Amino acid sequence: MAKHVHSHGEPCGHEGHDGHGHDGHGDDGAPERRKREGHDGHAHDGHAHGLGGHHHGPPSTIGRSFFVGICANFAFVALEAVYGVLSHSMALVADAGHNLGDVLGLLLAWGALTLAKRKATPDRTYGFRATTVVAALANGLVLVAVTGGIAWEAVRRLFRPEAVAGKTVIVVALAGVLVNGVSALLFFRERDKDLNVKGAFAHLAADAALSLGVAIAGGITLATSWTWVDPVVSLIVAAIILGGTWGLLRDAVNLVLDAVPSGIDARAVAAYLASLDGVRGVHDLHIWATSTTETALTAHLVVAGGAFPPGRHAEIAAVLQTRFRIAHPTLQVEAPEEAPCRLGDACCP
Repeated sequence: MAKHVHSHGEPCGHEGHDGHGHDGHGDDGAPERRKREGHDGHAHDGHAHGLGGHHHGPPSTIGRSFFVGICANFAFVALEAVYGVLSHSMALVADAGHNLGDVLGLLLAWGALTLAKRKATPDRTYGFRATTVVAALANGLVLVAVTGGIAWEAVRRLFRPEAVAGKTVIVVALAGVLVNGVSALLFFRERDKDLNVKGAFAHLAADAALSLGVAIAGGITLATSWTWVDPVVSLIVAAIILGGTWGLLRDAVNLVLDAVPSGIDARAVAAYLASLDGVRGVHDLHIWATSTTETALTAHLVVAGGAFPPGRHAEIAAVLQTRFRIAHPTLQVEAPEEAPCRLGDACCP
């Protein structure tokens, strides 16, 4: 019988294995985490599997960063909206709307990261980690939607210009540069460790850029009385924000679709597994994100004799963690005669 080797501290059965039979495969090719089948009768090589599992998310201080960023930006949104209306500045009103969307995005990301820390249960073997993926996607969509609204109103203002109070625009917009810039710095160090933190940084940095553009527009309007400058600058900054959002949105969609997370080379992982002593083939290899900070792997290794020597799976898990940032590998080891490949994937021997 094929033998499962679990090299992590997740709850027994959390990887799912996609309906793989253990006297064969019966693998339908869907992502492993869709199902919650247990591992009755499987060898675990002495590993205890608790419901708590691992958590490799952002540091606890990130909650404080979210709190400060949300409070500061919400206060600024109220201020900017009022002065935008009083000064007849489309750029200020648009910036306020953008900031409001970002506050909602920050709340969503913070809530998802908080939920992700909850322990797994028998019914939710991954806990709520996937909420971080959903939140990252929602953040990208919110940013695109709000920026589209800004562009729409800016185009309308090109054909129906209004006089703008340049001094007020400059002062309020520069305040926005300060608030958003400082808030963005709170997330700078951790932006590459979690997609939601990266999204928060992108939101706030984009807001700082937009506020700077609004201040420039206010200065030009004050000096020249050109009413078209305000909406044109809004369009330019909107285009810049959309360009910067593309990478975030692409990564979020890939995670939702269970694609291999960015930064992990699936071919290199397959090559490493295939290079192990005694391994004659690798098939049914799947790599996907369980959250915006954690990656899981399942694979079937065809091994002479149908088993690794004691301690070998722990060495493999350590390499997968350090070299490929894969924290939750599950390896099914099987003898050559037990290894039909049903998926026809590129990793089949």
